[in-house]
Amino acid sequence: MLSRRMLSREEEEQMGEEKEVRREDQEKINRFSRLHSRHKLLEDELKTKQKDKEDLEEVSTELELADEDDKVPYKIGDTFFNLPVPEVQELLSASVERIDGEVSTVEDKLTELREEMQELKAALYGRFGKSINLEA
Repeated sequence: MLSRRMLSREEEEQMGEEKEVRREDQEKINRFSRLHSRHKLLEDELKTKQKDKEDLEEVSTELELADEDDKVPYKIGDTFFNLPVPEVQELLSASVERIDGEVSTVEDKLTELREEMQELKAALYGRFGKSINLEA
C-alpha cells in the first residue's frame, strides 16, 4: 500500500517546474561525483600520512634518550639494519621532511578539489535548486 504525504506548496511548485537534465548538467553531476570520490580518497591518504609523521616524530623523541654510542634497528625496505643513533636520527628527520612535503601536496590537491566542487555545486544548485542533493 502506498503512503502519500502532504506536499508543501514549494514542493508542489518545484514538481510542476522540474527542469530537464541537459547533457552539460549530467556532465557536471558526473564530474562532481568523481571529484567527491577523489576527495574522500585524498582525505584518507592525508590522515595516513599525518599518522605516519606523528609516529616518526614520536620515535625521534624517544631516540633523544638513547646513548649516542648505541646502535638501533632501522628498517629500510624489508630489512632491519643496526645503525648508530645519530645516523638514525638523520634518517628519521629526512623521512619527516619527505612526509611534510607529501602532506603539503595532498592538502593542495584537496584545496583545488574543494574549490572545483564548490563551483559545480553553485552551478547545479542554481539550475536545480532543492531538487538536487550534492551532499554526501
